[in-house]
Amino acid sequence: MTFLIATGNMHKKIEFERILSPLGIEIKTAKDLGIELPEVEETGTTFEENAILKAESGAAVSGYPTLSDDSGLSVDALGGAPGIYSARYASMSDDNADDEANNNKLLSELGDLPLSQRTAHYVCAVACAFPNGETLVVRGECHGHIGFERRGTGGFGYDPLFLKGEKTFAEIPPEEKDAQSHRSVALHLMSDRLKEYMGDKI
Repeated sequence: MTFLIATGNMHKKIEFERILSPLGIEIKTAKDLGIELPEVEETGTTFEENAILKAESGAAVSGYPTLSDDSGLSVDALGGAPGIYSARYASMSDDNADDEANNNKLLSELGDLPLSQRTAHYVCAVACAFPNGETLVVRGECHGHIGFERRGTGGFGYDPLFLKGEKTFAEIPPEEKDAQSHRSVALHLMSDRLKEYMGDKI
């Protein structure tokens, strides 16, 4: 069964495939299917709402079950910021800021707070919208701390600052990160939900 993923990010496509392909699901991008998805304005106030907006738009346009995710970082000492604005945290407009600027702002906002007060968690909401109008949504989280300086060369986004135990997400191998990441947690939950929803159809 073919499912559309509402992103052009090949890293996400590979991760979605790795976890959902055992269900007999084949993940395709809009480019793979020869269709063009409209730009969706993320007007939701939660990760779940934004994931649903993108998934439902994709299903309506394509006629395929459509998967989408919305992810970000939530820092307890900052009242949950940057949250749904993670990609544009350091931007003065609605455009995404680069990782360097976002990380600089996060370090500046936390200042000299001790590690015990720098708790944070990554969030990933994954939605799956069906052409019949039904939508499933799940949420995965990964908890850790925000370090005092960047460490590691892997990953992206806030990974060089996000400490899981002794190492940042930018210091551990990709497969180790995938095994415990917020997106991996969410995708495994979605796999379970799809098994329940689809029953013997998959």
